[in-house]
Amino acid sequence: MRRRVQVAGVAIDPMTESEAVDHVVAALKRGEGGHLVTPNVDICRTAARDPRARGLVEGADLVVADGMPLVWAARLLGTPLPGRVTGADLIWSLSEAAAFYRYPVYLLGGPPGVAAQAACELVLRHPNLVIAGVDSPPHGFEDVPESYARVRDAVIAAAPRVVFVGLGFPKQELLIASLREALPGTWFVGCGSAIAFAAGAVHRAPVWMRRAGLEWLFRLFGEPGRLARRYLVDDLPYAVRLLTVSLVRGLFS
Repeated sequence: MRRRVQVAGVAIDPMTESEAVDHVVAALKRGEGGHLVTPNVDICRTAARDPRARGLVEGADLVVADGMPLVWAARLLGTPLPGRVTGADLIWSLSEAAAFYRYPVYLLGGPPGVAAQAACELVLRHPNLVIAGVDSPPHGFEDVPESYARVRDAVIAAAPRVVFVGLGFPKQELLIASLREALPGTWFVGCGSAIAFAAGAVHRAPVWMRRAGLEWLFRLFGEPGRLARRYLVDDLPYAVRLLTVSLVRGLFS
């Protein structure tokens, strides 16, 4: 494992998407599980002000940069990352590897029916993929002990080797933390909206916008009511401060 790069107070593994997949597969072959986190600006901002959230990221076995501002900041600091690695991409590439090695996959998250539709799309592309289970828990399930136990018990009973958890940060990481002891040979991927993207329920930005760091703008136009405050009030000022501080530090280091 190469030395992690410190960006926005988060230690990030300098890996490409294929290297991250290879790392997970190598661990699965050894019978070892783990937790993969894909921080973006919003996750870094939350981790900076919430010690519990920061601990969830720090405790992950693999941390790859989902947000382009993190890639830019690392470059300004003189410690470049090889690129952006998103949950929305990993759900496809990790599923391809899981299909090849016949590792059962579990999809957890999204609105009703979305996880099942995502499973259909993944199997359509990778016919050998084994789907151990799907679940789209209702909003607020984590606050109802019986509902939380049902979701958790269903994952454990399915005994998957790879679990994509798309419940948003830090909810998904808290659930993952409660599952890891019961499934020590399973890899958990906190993937945000990746399940909805895979299902086609939410459209991704064109490739050129992703490469330009404008995927947030595409999503903002698509869901302004839900994302305006998060992107414009919280994340954008944070990203500007991050890049400014990184530039200054890079110039004087």
